[in-house]
Amino acid sequence: MLTLRIKRVAARAEVPRFQTEGSAGLDLAACLPEGQDAMRVEPGQIVRVPTGWAVAIPEGYEGQVRPRSGLATRFGVTVVNAPGTIDSDYRGEVMVALINLGSEAYEIVHGTRVAQLVVGPVARVAVEEVADLGATGRGSGGFGSTGGH
Repeated sequence: MLTLRIKRVAARAEVPRFQTEGSAGLDLAACLPEGQDAMRVEPGQIVRVPTGWAVAIPEGYEGQVRPRSGLATRFGVTVVNAPGTIDSDYRGEVMVALINLGSEAYEIVHGTRVAQLVVGPVARVAVEEVADLGATGRGSGGFGSTGGH
C-alpha cells in the first residue's frame, strides 16, 4: 500500500479520509481562514477553496482532484478543471477550483467536503515526432465520431 504524506498548513484543516472501504478518493474538506465560517459562490462564479493541506504525492504518481457527485447533481457545483492534477513535485497547499453551474448561490461552510483526491500511476513517455502515425479503423474521426446517433 502507498503512503500519502500530508502536511497541515492550517490549524482548522480536517484530515482527508476515505468515507467507505470501497471509496476510490479521499474526501477534501473546505478549510476556510480563521474567522471565516462560510464562502458564497454565485452562479457562474469560480472560487479557489483552500483545504489546509499540502501533500507529497509519491514519485511516479499523480493526485487527481475530482468533483463530488452530490455537489454536482444537487447544486451544480463542480471542479472547474476536473480532474485537477497535483504533480508529485508540488508541495504547496491543495486548492480546489470550484464553479457554480447552478442557478442559485451556494454556500460553502468550513468543513464542507468539496472534492475528492484520487492518487494513481502516471506513465512517463518519450516523445517521438514521425511523418506517419499508421492507419486505424477510426482514423481522424473526432468528437462524436464513434456514436451511432
